[in-house]
Amino acid sequence: MSTDPEPELSYDSLQQRLERILLGGRRKYTRLDVAAKSGVPEERSRRIWRALGFAGVSDDEVVFTDADIEAIRIADQLVRSGVVPADLELSVTRVLGQHLSRLAEWQVHMLWNLITENAVDGQNERQIARLVEAVLPELEQVQNFVWRRHLAAYAGRALAAPDEDLETRAQCVGFVDMVGYTRMTRRIDEAELSEVLDRFEAVVTEVIAERRGRVVKMIGDEVLFVADTAVDAAEIALTLTERTDADKDLPAVRGGLAAGRVLNRFGDVYGSVVNLASRLTSVARPGTILVDRELATELDGEPGYELRVRRPIAVRGYSRLRPAALRRAREQPGGLFASSQQLAAEMLGLTPPSTEDPETESSEDTEPDSTTPPRRRRRRR
Repeated sequence: MSTDPEPELSYDSLQQRLERILLGGRRKYTRLDVAAKSGVPEERSRRIWRALGFAGVSDDEVVFTDADIEAIRIADQLVRSGVVPADLELSVTRVLGQHLSRLAEWQVHMLWNLITENAVDGQNERQIARLVEAVLPELEQVQNFVWRRHLAAYAGRALAAPDEDLETRAQCVGFVDMVGYTRMTRRIDEAELSEVLDRFEAVVTEVIAERRGRVVKMIGDEVLFVADTAVDAAEIALTLTERTDADKDLPAVRGGLAAGRVLNRFGDVYGSVVNLASRLTSVARPGTILVDRELATELDGEPGYELRVRRPIAVRGYSRLRPAALRRAREQPGGLFASSQQLAAEMLGLTPPSTEDPETESSEDTEPDSTTPPRRRRRRR
């Protein structure tokens, strides 16, 4: 019987084989070659390369393929035809590179797990290459389908409101984050942490999609989302609170909602409304959703919700912020507790204020889970 050791996997050879598959050919051009063959000035192609998030290369380094030349040529045509404004070329390129690099990183992990956990011989580079060749077209097809579906969805929104500015418009912004996340990471291992994050992201994605919202981004233990209506935003935040509370493997969450004009730029959102929602989240108690004055106004009169006015607070950028706690209306609110809508209306200036001290009124309800109604005084006639 032969005792010769099995041949070791040549990672250099495997990398070259996979690169030819993924890049559509061999590396055979320098940066100057790309500029000459594509007709795009060298300095401009250099800026595009860096904006995509790739490391800089020297002028005599052979790293580019025929596919790179074709991509640069197409990008140049999109700018020349006016599809992509020239002043936004690098911004669009940066966003494209950032999002696709994250997708690529996840897909490499997925492929490697497929190789190591199944019947693929990790020592056989040809077998690995054949697997990648078989899976790559499927990934491209799914990505293309999802991309087109999202294009159709956003195009439908644009056509439904042709006079609306899609870049700067009124929206509801929400943050929801897991409470005690930092402490949790200290007592669980990486596998458990990955499971918690997967479960949280799954709940978040499902709930926000159900209520016609949009996930802007996941920020560690926190999700930033937007919705077109106050009711949709409220439903998203409250449902996330309920779903995570019912899941024994997920920590409690808290949230903040604000409404107003928001700048939408390359899939992200900016402006004071976003900052306000973030500040409200940072001071909310576990299981509580805090809303700003504008969103409370939009929810006023909605029978499914109750608003409890909080005492004024100071957060970064806001010296005297008076939020309201949002929760679902009880089936039979009745009695004194039914006055929560009245309290919200008074806070918003929609009705004449009562004679009671607002500071005293709010201080009686410092706990988010309190069910004790604020004491009301009789007005003198």
